[in-house]
Amino acid sequence: MTSPAPTTEAPTTAAQPLTVGFIGLGNMGSGMTRNLQAAGFPLVVNDIRRESAEALLADGASWADTPAEVAAASDVVITMLPTPRHVDAVVNGPTGILAGIADGGTWIDMSTSVPEVANQVREATAARGLHILDAPVSGMSVGAANGMLQIFVGGDAADVARLRPVLEAMGDPERILHVGGHGAGYAVKLMINQLWFSHLVATAEVLSIGVKAGVDLGVLRESIIASPANSNFVQNDVLSILDHGDYDEGFAIALACKDLGLSIDLARSVGVPAELSGLVEQIYRRARAQYGDRAGEMTPVKLYEDLIGTELRLGPDQSSAA
Repeated sequence: MTSPAPTTEAPTTAAQPLTVGFIGLGNMGSGMTRNLQAAGFPLVVNDIRRESAEALLADGASWADTPAEVAAASDVVITMLPTPRHVDAVVNGPTGILAGIADGGTWIDMSTSVPEVANQVREATAARGLHILDAPVSGMSVGAANGMLQIFVGGDAADVARLRPVLEAMGDPERILHVGGHGAGYAVKLMINQLWFSHLVATAEVLSIGVKAGVDLGVLRESIIASPANSNFVQNDVLSILDHGDYDEGFAIALACKDLGLSIDLARSVGVPAELSGLVEQIYRRARAQYGDRAGEMTPVKLYEDLIGTELRLGPDQSSAA
């Protein structure tokens, strides 16, 4: 007998759909909330910019003036915020989530963050029976918009199973992974980011050296793809630059530097040297200083292009479109 296919229909509590509170309607949160709404979840939203909620409100979402009001009106609260500092500010204080959430309530932090903030909340609210998950995502703003994010969930298995329909409204059901206990989601996401940024810097360096040595860019890339040194970055991700000159401004380099700093902090906290990642972080910070906070996360490639005086672009007959 075949198992039923996963569904993204809103689960119900007492015959009513779960109400989802969502705080943080930026590049990622805007797409995630649209997909939650499309899946039938009533939404209560909050952001520092009310205008970011206009489309959601027009389609039936409710606005709350504070995180406490979001929590009081919701069955589950989701945060999608830029830094651990923002998460801490939204959760704590007289107008924070903890001031409004009911005992036994649920909070899912989908920000790229560190375990400390959620750990402090669990310790401070141990008597209240809160259900807390860390569930950071990969897939960039495109994945958020089309509901195909990869989600790495840390927390109790029973909570992950109960909230899976909510997660499936935002992510690819096949790539929603329960990666361990509390904090494991944060750690997995930071390690993925750290490795991806390292792939980017290494690829930029190799392609620049090869081109400067007189090798055709397309031939060099195809040779790497055919070799044991191939990677998903070389085969797919770098094409946004090589085909279109797109350095992915949908994710600012300031946030990439933040993520790299968090991964270095995590390495330090567990006593593992991270010399290579530290060098990658320095290169990212140099690109940020040179091109500005809002430059795309792939802008370190431009550092190398400027050094060799040549943009790394495939010819018309070599591009992925061709």
